[in-house]
Amino acid sequence: MRRIHYSWIILFIAFFSIIIAGIIRSSSGVFIVPFENDFGWERSTISFAFASSLLLYGISGPFMATLIEVLGLKKMMILAMTTLLIGILLTFLMVKPWQLFLIWGIIIGLGSGLFLTVLSPYIANRWFEKRRGLALGILTASTATGQLVLLPLLAFIVETYSWKWAIGLILILSFIMLLIILLFMKNSPKEIGILPYGLKEESDVSQIVEKKNPIFIAFYTLFEAVKVKEFWLLAGSFFICGLSTSGLIGTHFISYCIGFGFAAVTAASMLSLMGVFDLIGTTLSGWLSDRFDNRWLLFWYYSLRGASLVFLPFALSEGSFTLLIIFSVFYGLDWIATVPPTVNISRQIFGIEKSVVVYGWIFAAHQLGSAVAAGGAGIIYNIFNSYSWAFVLAGLFCLIASLFVIVIKKENLKVEVNQSLKT
Repeated sequence: MRRIHYSWIILFIAFFSIIIAGIIRSSSGVFIVPFENDFGWERSTISFAFASSLLLYGISGPFMATLIEVLGLKKMMILAMTTLLIGILLTFLMVKPWQLFLIWGIIIGLGSGLFLTVLSPYIANRWFEKRRGLALGILTASTATGQLVLLPLLAFIVETYSWKWAIGLILILSFIMLLIILLFMKNSPKEIGILPYGLKEESDVSQIVEKKNPIFIAFYTLFEAVKVKEFWLLAGSFFICGLSTSGLIGTHFISYCIGFGFAAVTAASMLSLMGVFDLIGTTLSGWLSDRFDNRWLLFWYYSLRGASLVFLPFALSEGSFTLLIIFSVFYGLDWIATVPPTVNISRQIFGIEKSVVVYGWIFAAHQLGSAVAAGGAGIIYNIFNSYSWAFVLAGLFCLIASLFVIVIKKENLKVEVNQSLKT
């Protein structure tokens, strides 16, 4: 009987770590109304704190990538999960808006940064030679899987008991995940005397890890990347990706549905349904990204997402549960499907060694878009007493993103992965 390659065990640990970090982040949508009712804070104030978290964990991505090289993968995962635990514990003690900003905007933002930005491409690049796209698709899909399993449960606990019981459940799951990381996580295949999955012999090109200041490495890599037109096209499209997913749907979808008379549990269940189909769609996207032109994959992903966002206000105004299900399925297939092609294009252009840090900066643009949408949608709601204009505008922006990716020249994607190592 063949033993399971340890790369798949690492993927399993990372998968569930990302689920925990993802549910902590996405649970913000469940807590908006309870925080508003319990503390008397304005929705725009709460949205600002959650928007700050989205921005901070995105900006931290390139620095997390360099810190992995300096401190090691296992130590970084332990530090990040411990930070999340501290933020969750402090949530029980907060009574002022500035404390919400400190805890959910800064502490939880930093804690989730590693898991939700560069961990997936790092593990796919370093632990897998074959099935890299599939591994990346599975890890990327894990963000939505947390919603699939836990968001309806959290919404039910909040409605039946209180938001503190929901926070308590997240706390327990985070502690269990920390123990698993402590016991089973490894820094690299070399640490346990194996090669990455699918690699038959060690590469002739040795990996040299320079112990430079991670801040210097992150900014120097950015300085090189901004000279390349494709970086701006990927960053611009990913800004819109973040605006139209975690910033808008992830933060405001539940509140939007409540405004049309849907129960919070029903809205959370729709997010879970999106999670089911995102798990399918993003895993399939990883498989497709190994086989087809990644530019055209992104073109269709953004175009279809834009159409679905324009459709949502109509579905809610009709008060149709069936139309809401149709939106959730259609949107869910596309939620994070953009990540595997974006990572692949980044790797093809910048090389395997630089691509994780470059992707960290591209993802920072994603989270800047998330922050703009999370905060901006709250302002739009205060002005119009409705989110509808925010969703329509996001749909139109997605159509613009589809144009960004298609103008990337195909010949620029033919750079061999290891070529950058020779420079």
